[in-house]
Amino acid sequence: MRGSPLLLCLFSMSCWVNLTPTAGDKIFRFGACRVSLSMTEIRAGFSAIKANIQSRDPIRSRSILSHPHSLHKVKSSDRCCITHHLFTFYVDKVFKHCRTEDSFVNRKISSIANSFLGARRRLGQCREQNNCVCGEESTEKFKQILANYEGLNVTSAAMKSLGELDILLDWMEKS
Repeated sequence: MRGSPLLLCLFSMSCWVNLTPTAGDKIFRFGACRVSLSMTEIRAGFSAIKANIQSRDPIRSRSILSHPHSLHKVKSSDRCCITHHLFTFYVDKVFKHCRTEDSFVNRKISSIANSFLGARRRLGQCREQNNCVCGEESTEKFKQILANYEGLNVTSAAMKSLGELDILLDWMEKS
């Protein structure tokens, strides 16, 4: 039984390391849920490809995420729900259709997608534990985002949505 205290100590340290955000990570509160994300890494990756992605947007007069259905007006109680929907939207619809001939750009997109995938999984677990329910207002806002997206062809909509990623990141940091 001499090894038991050592095993307990190692197990405790392992749990602590896994629950503690790494350098550059930021803890976000979305309603009852908290999610750690490396915004520094995501923003750096997006900044490196933003001009390239936005230059591929053929329709600059429309927006997927912006006004009049702004995310900034979402109630704090609905942030968990709409954020999970948005992570799912980006993972399932946007990142899958954003492939370029530039391997550097593709690697950055993949890195951002992996960050969103992990955050979506953690947020989904929290939503289930806390029984987060979407309010009517956030459901309508998300439906409008989907309508904006589906009103364009898949590749154009994906590139436009990726080009607007800073809108989502700004909203997350302000909320």
